[in-house]
Amino acid sequence: MSARTALAATTALALLAFAANSLLCRFALAEGGTDAASFTAIRLGAGALVLAGLMAVRQQHHEAAGREGNTAGRGGWRSAFALFAYAAGFSLAYVDVGAATGALLLFGAVQATMLLIGLWQGERLAATQWAGFALAALGLLALLLPGAAAPPLGAALWMIAAGVAWGLYSLWGRGSTDPVADTARNFVRSLPFALALLLLHLDGLAVDTRGLVGAVASGALASGLGYVLWYRVLPQLGALRAASLQLAVPPLAALAGVLLLGESLDATRLLAGAAILAGIAVVLRGRRLGTHPQAPTATSGPRR
Repeated sequence: MSARTALAATTALALLAFAANSLLCRFALAEGGTDAASFTAIRLGAGALVLAGLMAVRQQHHEAAGREGNTAGRGGWRSAFALFAYAAGFSLAYVDVGAATGALLLFGAVQATMLLIGLWQGERLAATQWAGFALAALGLLALLLPGAAAPPLGAALWMIAAGVAWGLYSLWGRGSTDPVADTARNFVRSLPFALALLLLHLDGLAVDTRGLVGAVASGALASGLGYVLWYRVLPQLGALRAASLQLAVPPLAALAGVLLLGESLDATRLLAGAAILAGIAVVLRGRRLGTHPQAPTATSGPRR
């Protein structure tokens, strides 16, 4: 296999993993046999186990080669709480939101958060970028307006909150020199917050086989291994190409939702989704992105 083919295959697997997070969460929670708090805790726990295991294996390889592994890292409690807030909001939203709509809401909220913080820090946009931002905002508004296509407002707000949390997580981790190690540490540090969420929902805790499988797959495969794959290809893709490629994640989630979960896409959601993605694409084309984006946002890699 050539280097170019390997890069394309690894990139495709990472993007599929990000889209799979939406699908797995909706699959696990749609029937009501598993509650959002349990799903969140299992997902974060599975991700922490996989990433901690990968770090242990890497440390052994470093020691065998006579090199010192990275034991300090930049992961911290602030980032760990943002990771937990993203995962919890994501789960609470997908109790009532379809995979496609949820992916669009998350993706739009992540990008809006990062853009607005960039503006607050002094970044400037050209007129075409402002037009793109306005188009994406109108698409998001159309998605939320009351009607047959609109998701429940409470669930939509949870997903937007998850997007804000992931945007902050991505911005805080931009300077990481070892993103895989930092992500592993943040997953481990998120577990006390997940335990607190479980304690707050003791009366409603429930886990069925469908939920358990979905949560473990989401945490261990779509999140844990998905992030590792994405970080492997990021240096070769470059930030702008990586950001552009991630525009494929919501359509992938939508297609999977239709084919595998029997969801429907009406004209309103299709047009709103197209407006959101087109607007974000216009903004991204004119932005100078950092060199260490964080998965799964437009400057990284997910979601989703």
